[in-house]
Amino acid sequence: MSKLKNKIAVITGGNSGIGFGIAEAFKKEGVTGTITGRNQETLDRSVKELGSGFTGIAADVTKMADLERVFKSTFEKFGKIDTLVVNAGGVVDGSPMASITDVTEDNYDGYMDLNLKSAYFTVQKALPYLNDGASIILIGSSAAHRAAPGMTIYAAAKAAIISLAKGLSLDLLERKIRVNTLSPGSIDTPAFDKLVPHELVEQVKQAWTDLIPVNRMGHPADIGNAAVFLASDDSSFIVGTEILSDGGMTNISLMK
Repeated sequence: MSKLKNKIAVITGGNSGIGFGIAEAFKKEGVTGTITGRNQETLDRSVKELGSGFTGIAADVTKMADLERVFKSTFEKFGKIDTLVVNAGGVVDGSPMASITDVTEDNYDGYMDLNLKSAYFTVQKALPYLNDGASIILIGSSAAHRAAPGMTIYAAAKAAIISLAKGLSLDLLERKIRVNTLSPGSIDTPAFDKLVPHELVEQVKQAWTDLIPVNRMGHPADIGNAAVFLASDDSSFIVGTEILSDGGMTNISLMK
């Protein structure tokens, strides 16, 4: 039996990578709804792959008007929203991650706007359309728990996401809306091409794999399966917490 049959979801950044993996896992469990993304070509391709039941809305989550349009349009089409996955984020185009000695104010603002501010206001703009008892899943990162070169601002934003899940859950208790964080570790997605030169991608992936106790990188489907759990009634007693899906990289130390 499908765990999420007849549920309507909005997945920001659902047109690629982790977001698309979540959309695929949701569809298998009976979900229909909306995915968003900034790249229309990728969005159209992803909607085609998901098939009937999903619609794509081109949107920039750092723009309030775009967020309002996403939720209004979804509600008008489907009549309700049961699940919100706040996934959009990551690397800011044209603004590489860097050490504090190289970061500008614009660089800082770009990462915080995309990875923290947008998450907060995505939830706020969704609230008028969310059902009471809805599940909100914030996508965090294992980067919030361990330092890595150049990732200080991104990691700080994701650490704040973990805190947001607690505070927002408290704010929304009367509506029985649960907010939790799902934090991926190193996941094999096209994002690597934004982080390192193409010729170094496989080398970097192997370096990360060497740090992961289960000896493999994660796949978008791994995060999708965890998101299904958080969206379903199976997690009804889980509120304001974080699930780390990182192959043990954060909590298990490999002595080499």
